Amino acid sequence: MTDDLFDKLPLESGDYDASAIEVLEGLEPVRRRPGMYIGGTDDRALHHLAAEVLDNAMDEAVAGHATRIEVRLEPDNTLVISDNGRGIPVGEHPRYPGKSALEVILCTLHSGGKFSGKAYATSGGLHGVGISVVNALSQHTRVEVARDRQLYVQQFSRGLPLAPLEQTGAAPNRRGTTITFTPDPEIFGDRRFSAKRLFRLARSKAYLFAGVEIRWRCTPEAAGDGVPEEATFRFPGGLADHLAEQLDGRACVTAEPFAGTQDFPEEDGQPQGRVEWAIAWPLYSDGATSWYCNTIPTPDGGTHEQGLRAGLVKGLRAFAELIGQRKARDLTADDVMNGAEVMLSVFIRDPSFQSQTKDRLTSPEAARLVEGAIRDHFDHFLTDNPDRGKALLGQVLERMDERLRRKAEREIKRKTATSGRKLRLPGKLTDCTGEGGGDTELFIVEGDSAGGSAKQARDRRTQAILPIRGKILNVASATRDKIAANSEIADLVLALGCGTRKDCDPQALRYDRIIIMTDADVDGAHIATLLMTFFFQEMPDLVRQGHLYLAQPPLYRLTSGKDSRYARDDEHRAQLERTVFRNRKVEVARFKGLGEMNPQQLRETTMDPATRSLIRITLPPEYEQQAGVRELVDQLMGRNPEHRFNFIQNRAGDVDRDLIDA
Repeated sequence: MTDDLFDKLPLESGDYDASAIEVLEGLEPVRRRPGMYIGGTDDRALHHLAAEVLDNAMDEAVAGHATRIEVRLEPDNTLVISDNGRGIPVGEHPRYPGKSALEVILCTLHSGGKFSGKAYATSGGLHGVGISVVNALSQHTRVEVARDRQLYVQQFSRGLPLAPLEQTGAAPNRRGTTITFTPDPEIFGDRRFSAKRLFRLARSKAYLFAGVEIRWRCTPEAAGDGVPEEATFRFPGGLADHLAEQLDGRACVTAEPFAGTQDFPEEDGQPQGRVEWAIAWPLYSDGATSWYCNTIPTPDGGTHEQGLRAGLVKGLRAFAELIGQRKARDLTADDVMNGAEVMLSVFIRDPSFQSQTKDRLTSPEAARLVEGAIRDHFDHFLTDNPDRGKALLGQVLERMDERLRRKAEREIKRKTATSGRKLRLPGKLTDCTGEGGGDTELFIVEGDSAGGSAKQARDRRTQAILPIRGKILNVASATRDKIAANSEIADLVLALGCGTRKDCDPQALRYDRIIIMTDADVDGAHIATLLMTFFFQEMPDLVRQGHLYLAQPPLYRLTSGKDSRYARDDEHRAQLERTVFRNRKVEVARFKGLGEMNPQQLRETTMDPATRSLIRITLPPEYEQQAGVRELVDQLMGRNPEHRFNFIQNRAGDVDRDLIDA
């Protein structure tokens, strides 16, 4: 930089000095940035608080110190969770004179008894932030500890103790910890706990550890819609009982499911945990997958899933070789897993997760441990009853044949459409079985989680699914080389099969409709905008001919008694509350994303042609008007941020008036 340029820089540093550097202490970081710890402040985040407390109680049960857990939803959005375990330690903490260990645990991040592995061999808590985050984000928290035949009580508000720990008297017939908390409206607004969601959470935890009894209670007002006021969950069969309930009498390929449990071999004299599984292959319906680590749901799977997939496919290949079936060497894990009802739960030491919300397990040793434990049992499952093994192998081979047939048909079609050039398809694409006829659709969804729900919700004959990873490249401000090198765009172009720009041939398009299906929030709208920009710039003829659509997933689910409705946005929600649910108590669930909706909800609201609503994206019919559209796209999506700033500034008043009118 030259001296004359330095001369133009201001010499004063303005307001940015040492005093501008903030140091957040105690639990203040949690209240300032709750999204870093629980993923946001929506309904999912609210119920994550309940899961954190329940997970602590489950850790006591898994460690062998508790046999009973109680979950009670009280009025005023207050939740009570208790166990009959050892109780949180109440003695003075050696590093914090004058403070009890209980107060340190409740008020200090990264404090707890699960770091060294001495107090818990396996646990769902890892970072020592769970209960302190709950305390920080609660308007009121009360902790009761029955320990050594004495009862201790301490109360907190928004992460701060209201008084020191108090010994309130003798408790000769009681032991364990009771946590009572009310989420802070300053953080969560008017969101309330869903009795149905909590009921399902409590029930699922009971399946994950056969030795625990979980008792459920709620107010009469919260009961209904399949949720009783009181219930007791105890499942001696663990995941096998859960699988039987999920199958609900459906016919399966094998009369008996593949279910069991196995301890992992010790290493250096230390136990490494165990794995439990329950798998069935329904004949006439799709299944679903459920993954857990240390009783924590991991909806995005992870390394334990990889171990299971490897064990199953290797076991089937070995059985096929044993009976002389050579076709099985082309089997893949997807052939074995697609359509199966799968439940897998692992307990391992010091697991690693992708984030604080623990959606995906990343511990590399889990794949090896699970594969080794399951493989031996699966070999016995197949060979002990050869007829059963042959039935399962036959069904899986049918899936493999269908997959290979579709692949061959697509390759033949590509050869014809591209003058002999053979194209591959992206690995993430889940294709449909039907072609042509004006019925085929490609759903572009954001993320593997939403992709998994969409795969289960789709019509396999006509609907294909392509997950993309987050926000794709903004092609309006990128060079041609950068666009060509982008893997997400390359996958999309390959899936569509019609080329781009001057080589774009709508006749070669593999689908009749391209449907952008993103979350009903700001990030989802941004991703949809980037995708529309891509199609406008790279494949304008597809847009002009009406092949491009926007899905309209709901943002809310409103429930009153047995009556449920879906709302597209806040305005639609307000309309339903003024009309359909007028003068009625309404439970409002906000969908954080498509992956949070179960397949049935996603199908009936967003994917079923009979019930869904689509927006067709079009261009002006006259070519001359396209220049105006291009100018607008360049203004909003191009390289010059000043254009976007001016556009927003000039129209901010219009947006305000629209909101006021709404």
